[in-house]
Amino acid sequence: MKIFYSRVSTEGQSHLRQLKDTEKGFDYILCDTISGISDFWTRPNGKQIRKLIDEKKLKELHIHNIDRLGRSTLLVLSVWKELTDLGVRVICRNPNIQNMDENGKTDPFSNLLLEILVSMSSFEKSMIDIRRTEGIERTKELEPWKYSGRKIGSVVPPLKFLKMDKSQKIMKDLDNGYTIREIKEMRKCGSGLVLKVKKLRREVDMVV
Repeated sequence: MKIFYSRVSTEGQSHLRQLKDTEKGFDYILCDTISGISDFWTRPNGKQIRKLIDEKKLKELHIHNIDRLGRSTLLVLSVWKELTDLGVRVICRNPNIQNMDENGKTDPFSNLLLEILVSMSSFEKSMIDIRRTEGIERTKELEPWKYSGRKIGSVVPPLKFLKMDKSQKIMKDLDNGYTIREIKEMRKCGSGLVLKVKKLRREVDMVV
């Protein structure tokens, strides 16, 4: 069985770019709409892929980009290795690499290239974060009023705090089973904020 797997992060994004030239040759085309930070095997179609592997039905898994397997270097390499160990041939279009050929022979060059490319991607993202932080610090120096924060002594009521956009998103993430660390990375916030939302929500629920 040959499957093409596609993933986008949000409902506003389209799978069409990834699904180019998939009209023929595949038994199934599986599409997930979920953050790349999520574990591959816990995604809706990740579970389906696992089921097909356990039933010894899946032979080839095709993806458009290597980061469809995961956002971080560790996640990508972990899934790539696990699929290889399970005997599933993984074929990636961008970059053009595979873990093994049609005869089941591993491709050492592709494995090396994969590690290099994923590491470069991770490095690039870290550099973007550094530039963003530097930009914020520079803005604080030149336009400090933009980052003045809440006035000392002021308190936002729990209900009002929980109705804020970021609090609403965090509560939804908690309901969907994400860990505090995963939410912190997805929402670009501190773990303290996630814990505060969790605590205030529990207190409000108890009162209601």
